[in-house]
Amino acid sequence: MKTNYKIQGTPNSPVLVFSNSLGADMSMWDELVPYLLPYFRVLQYDTRGHGGSEVTKHPYNIALLGQDVIDLLDALELDKVYFCGLSMGGLIGQWLGINHPERLLKLIISNTDSKIGDDQRWNERIQTISEHGMSSIIDSTIERWFTDDFRKTNINTVGKVKAKFIANNPLGYTNCCAAVRDADFRETIKNISTETLIITGNEDTVTDPIAAQKMTLEIVNSKVEIVNARHLASTEVPKIYSELLINFIVGKDAFDRGMHVRRTVLGDAHVDKSNNNKNEFNGDFQEFISNYAWGEIWTRPGLSKHNRSLITLAMLIPLNRKPEFKMHIKAAFNNGVTKNEIMEVIMQSGIYCGLPAANEAIHTAEEVFNELGK
Repeated sequence: MKTNYKIQGTPNSPVLVFSNSLGADMSMWDELVPYLLPYFRVLQYDTRGHGGSEVTKHPYNIALLGQDVIDLLDALELDKVYFCGLSMGGLIGQWLGINHPERLLKLIISNTDSKIGDDQRWNERIQTISEHGMSSIIDSTIERWFTDDFRKTNINTVGKVKAKFIANNPLGYTNCCAAVRDADFRETIKNISTETLIITGNEDTVTDPIAAQKMTLEIVNSKVEIVNARHLASTEVPKIYSELLINFIVGKDAFDRGMHVRRTVLGDAHVDKSNNNKNEFNGDFQEFISNYAWGEIWTRPGLSKHNRSLITLAMLIPLNRKPEFKMHIKAAFNNGVTKNEIMEVIMQSGIYCGLPAANEAIHTAEEVFNELGK
């Protein structure tokens, strides 16, 4: 099965997987990605029958769609990931939590339930789409997905979502409708042991807050968050939604977030060494670095970590702080920077910072390359 996907972020960061709603595709998560890239590699994929993924003819079920995720992780050689799925994606997340907890670090299931709707409703929808096409249910779908206020004030976003929905292959969509119809985890959801966050909208009429609260009673290690939205909460409140994910996975404090990013950039060995060397004299300074340099600046979504590495190297060259420069060359590789890019930064510095500074930087870079076997 051909699965369409994209993965973004720096190679030393943990992976957060996003699974789309029925009728949407992986682009539904795009607005969240800039907020999340300081912390994660973000893996978006199109569920079977949606977007650029293959539309297969045989009947679908959630086990099949969940196995597609496992197959994708195996193909990308990803052992453990954070997983976030909305609606149908939330059902896939439940299946993974029940059947493959060993592949999950934490689980987020959003705007979903252990059983969504009833057979009659789904059979009627399948018949309507089969006879009249995707456009026949577009207005009712958009009304369920977004609050009245959002539809009025975000006309362009709603228009793009409509276009994506109408572009769905009817066979792929109805096959996924059947998978959602037949999914029933009411008896097995209690077997999810992975730490779980459940998100839903306060105006979601499909998978309402009562259903979310009920799931938290059934999943032992879980909690619920309610946002001001309807069914497609991640699209309606992307910044708030992103904050919920970061809070749940990384932590709310600037220090926790800073330590997370510091480890992804500098590596565990370096950070552990710094922590082990903390004492009464330098402890406050170490806290300062984690809180402000890493927790406030490196977490900002305006620049990628890749670009922040290049900028940091460029600024360190005229300062001639060799230990710090060496450290950030090593860190740059964790952020996906190449040897050629480092060379170009040093070449540029020769013009604007002076040849002696650039000459020192070249020799220092070569020392690091030799140490790392590059």
